[in-house]
Amino acid sequence: MFNRNRYLPPLAVIASISMVTGCGVFSSDASDDADPIVVGTTSAPSTLDPAAAWDSSWELMRNVFQPLLGYAPGASEPEPDAAESCEFTDSSSTVYSCTLREGLKFSNGHTLDAQAVKYSFDRIKKINVNGGPAGLLTTLSRVQTKGDREVVFHLSQPDATFPLVLTTPAMSIVDPADYPADKLREGTEITGSGPYALDSYDEGKKAELVSNENYKGLADRKNSAVTIEYFGQSDQMVKALKDKKISVIYRGLGAADIVDIQTHHDSENLQIVESPTTEISYLVFNPKDPWAKNPAVRKAVAQVLDRPALAHNIYKDTVEPLYSMIPRGLVGHTTGFFDDYGNPSATKAKSILTEAGITETVPLTLWYTSDRYGSQTKPAFEELKRQLEASGLFSVTLKSRPWKTYSEGYQKGEYPIFGRGWNPDFNDADNFIAPFVGEQNALGTPYKSPEITDKLLPKSRAESDRGAVSEEFEEAQQILVDDARLIPLWQGKAYTAANEEIAGLENVIDPATMMTMWQLSWKTSW
Repeated sequence: MFNRNRYLPPLAVIASISMVTGCGVFSSDASDDADPIVVGTTSAPSTLDPAAAWDSSWELMRNVFQPLLGYAPGASEPEPDAAESCEFTDSSSTVYSCTLREGLKFSNGHTLDAQAVKYSFDRIKKINVNGGPAGLLTTLSRVQTKGDREVVFHLSQPDATFPLVLTTPAMSIVDPADYPADKLREGTEITGSGPYALDSYDEGKKAELVSNENYKGLADRKNSAVTIEYFGQSDQMVKALKDKKISVIYRGLGAADIVDIQTHHDSENLQIVESPTTEISYLVFNPKDPWAKNPAVRKAVAQVLDRPALAHNIYKDTVEPLYSMIPRGLVGHTTGFFDDYGNPSATKAKSILTEAGITETVPLTLWYTSDRYGSQTKPAFEELKRQLEASGLFSVTLKSRPWKTYSEGYQKGEYPIFGRGWNPDFNDADNFIAPFVGEQNALGTPYKSPEITDKLLPKSRAESDRGAVSEEFEEAQQILVDDARLIPLWQGKAYTAANEEIAGLENVIDPATMMTMWQLSWKTSW
């Protein structure tokens, strides 16, 4: 896979990113008449509009839209994509300027210029979807254009992470002619400038991608077409791989499936690649719920949970127990929940509740998505229910929905306690704190923490050396531990499985653990 050391050091933010005009522009020898590579996943989009997307929808968007900055294979630092060069033009990291490549066009042939870039960012902030990507642009004050090719971002405060934000699919450039300025685009069409164009889309079932011949950017496409098939269950997806109905699997492999393929890959002519990631899984407590808003209840839950049992018994050690919201491998990682709570203890949990005047059995409703995170999610929540009820302190009801309606539900604040996974927008500790706090955040449930949002995050963002911000993030994490509004469960790994005729798996996953489809190819074609 990609460099295994990628996640171990902090990802440095570059003050200046530039390239020679024309270098890295898309070129491909992929045969136009080659069969599409079919990729299976359980991660279906909830939206096709970048202005609404802060979830798994990014995985499709990564391949059909284009941001200003992106990542070359194996790289951990951003490089120009739609841009030719980008840099901070002041000493305080508050003015960031990008110059676009010459001759950019959208997949429909319309010109992509500086005005289109400004339009794309302005509409994200104007539409301001609850739980949407506007939360990534809290430091963006205004966007200015200079001629047809220069875009200048003026920030309200120093923010050394801003170049990393620009790499995310949420910051995709859209065609002003097709995307309304004040509302989301309806329908199943996409107009982007990425390596592929969306040829057809059957919601929840299939997305057919074909070459975007207008593309100019960082990607070097190794194939001419990709079809993404969406599955509701991991076992169905694995069967399709073994039956050669699909050629690649990413996102949603169950633990048993992973172990089975690892054990029998030679005899079944399959390959599987494991990579460390900073993906995390966690529980969210909604302060609107009468039980979930009680700190004693939250802390009692945290005291009972047995992460090692969850990781071993349910996930077959394909994940690792996690005791902080910032995962291992990033600056600021701690073991706060273990330090404060130690090993699981029903006795300690009972004391927490009793001291708060709670003597009755606490009723809790836990929600999870039935299809987003693979077949292990249901057993995992059944294990959480077993652990909580075995303490004698809780009675637990489990409920689930498919991802599309599930995400709509948590954005509306419908769930008392719910499970979420988080794949980083970019690999910096900031991205494991900032998206979850504030009046508007990625969870749809306001989490007011002035100490974090008004002091610790601004202080850390003023530091361009991202290895020098551990103190701020350790403090922020202790606040999260004390509140127990978010309870981390495990840190995952990325598993990509494929038939033996597929090449490119070593480069196909980017730093945000999304698949860059253009890296895949048929071995027989090269």
